[in-house]
Amino acid sequence: MYSFESRSISSHRGRTCKALTAALTVALCAPFAHAAQLSGDAKASIPHEVQQLIVVDYRAMQNSPAAMSLKDRVMPPELKRLETALTKSGLKVDADTDALAFAAFRTTNAEGKTAEADRIVGIAQGQFHTREIMANFVKNKIKPVPRRNNSIYPMGSSGLSVVFLNQTTMVFGDKEAIEAAVDARDGLTPSFLSNGDLMADMASVDNHAIWSLLDAKGTQVMMRGVLGSAAQIADYDTVKNRMKGSRYTMDFSNGVKFDMSVNMSDTLTAATCATVMKGLAILKKQQGTPLEKTAMDNTTISSSAGSLTVSYASSDGEFTSLLTSPLFQSVVK
Repeated sequence: MYSFESRSISSHRGRTCKALTAALTVALCAPFAHAAQLSGDAKASIPHEVQQLIVVDYRAMQNSPAAMSLKDRVMPPELKRLETALTKSGLKVDADTDALAFAAFRTTNAEGKTAEADRIVGIAQGQFHTREIMANFVKNKIKPVPRRNNSIYPMGSSGLSVVFLNQTTMVFGDKEAIEAAVDARDGLTPSFLSNGDLMADMASVDNHAIWSLLDAKGTQVMMRGVLGSAAQIADYDTVKNRMKGSRYTMDFSNGVKFDMSVNMSDTLTAATCATVMKGLAILKKQQGTPLEKTAMDNTTISSSAGSLTVSYASSDGEFTSLLTSPLFQSVVK
C-alpha cells in the first residue's frame, strides 16, 4: 500500500484501521532524505498539479530500525526502480543526499485536459560531487540530452534519467517527468510555488522528519482506502467531494509518532468520518490480535473545526512487531 495514485496514489486498498497505517506506510515508501525542508529550486522543479508530495529525513530513517523495517516491507515497484537506478548510477546517494522528495503529479494532454496523476518525479538535495559525477559520465560515454540549459543524463538500462539543477539539487525520473520538472523550474509551466493551497499547508509540516501533502483528489482516494468497506455503505461519492486536502507527519526521535489531518468543507462531514473511523477501530480491537488491540489503544481519532485528525504513537519495538501482524498485512497488500 502506498499513496501514489494511478500507478501510485490510487493503490490504497486497506481495510478497517488504515487510520493507523495507511498514510504512515506511504511516507516510508520514499527511500531517503534529510532536513525535510525543500529548497527554492526543489519546489520550483515540482509541477503545479501535484496530487501528493512526500519528503523524508534520510538521517532520521537511517537511525530508526522501525523506519527502515517499514520501508523494506512497503516500497512499491515504481520507487524501488528509482532507488535501484540511483544505487547503480554511481551517484553515491547514501553518502551525499540530505533530503529526498517524491511528487506524483498530473499532466495536460494535447486537448488541454488534465490527466490523473500519471508521473512521478524524484528530487534529491545534498552536497553532490558534481565534478566527479560528470567525469564518470564522460568516462562511461554517457551523453546528455540537452533541454535549454539543462543536461539530462540517462541512468543505464533503467529507463530513468537525472539532471543536476545545481550542486545541491538533482531531479530524477523518467524522461517525461524530467522534462516536466525542468520546464516548471525554468518558468515555462506553472510550478508547485504557485500552488497556494499546498504551499500554505507545507508551512505546518515541513519541520518534521517525514511529511506529506495530498490535494483533494489524492485525499479522496486515500480516505476511500482508509474507510474500506464502510465507504460502500456510506454515500461516499457525496462525502468525498467535501474532502479538500490532507497532510501527515511522522517522527522517530522518541519512538514512532504519526499525525494525520484531513480538511473537510464542513464540521458535520469531519465529525461523521471520525465517527465511522472510530467504529471501525472498535471493530478491529474486538476482532484483532493482542498486538493489534494495543495498536488501536495507541490510536486517537477526533474531529474539530472541519478537520478529521488521527494520531498514533508507540515504541520502536511495538511498531516493528506490528509490521508482521495480520492487520498490517491486510493494509499493505
